Amino acid sequence: MPTRAVLLVLAGAAVLVVLFVVLRPDDDATERPELRPAPTTLAETQTGTETQTETETETETETEAQPEPPPPPPDVRTFRLQFRGGNVFADRDLRDTPVRRGERVRLIVRSDVADHVHVHGYDIMRDVGPGSPAVIAFRATLTGRFEIELEDRGLQIAELEVRP
Repeated sequence: MPTRAVLLVLAGAAVLVVLFVVLRPDDDATERPELRPAPTTLAETQTGTETQTETETETETETEAQPEPPPPPPDVRTFRLQFRGGNVFADRDLRDTPVRRGERVRLIVRSDVADHVHVHGYDIMRDVGPGSPAVIAFRATLTGRFEIELEDRGLQIAELEVRP
């Protein structure tokens, strides 16, 4: 007479066989894609126009037409100014180089004297001094002409024009 442990093992095996038969997909589901169950996704990685989906049983690669990505944001427009010996030097004249509303602007101002650089209209002010340049970064959201000055001296060093 079989022991109790052997009977439990046989009963467990019978349950596994029944579950296998009941839960396996039938032939119609494997031949007709609309009857196939959706795979369970473990991880999804997207590169370019190719999407790779790793499932519990396999890895599928689907190629889909992706919409054109938006253009990258405009680069930061950088202007360098230097106040030295009472004179202003610039890598380019701000009046001849207007920026468009929405562009990012960065002013780098060096000075041989301690002062404050003030961008009027935007009301941005930074300290500047020998060996300590003022870096002013902002998005040009206001249109018009804006004076840039050494505030304590009341000296205009440049003018920024922002166009719509």
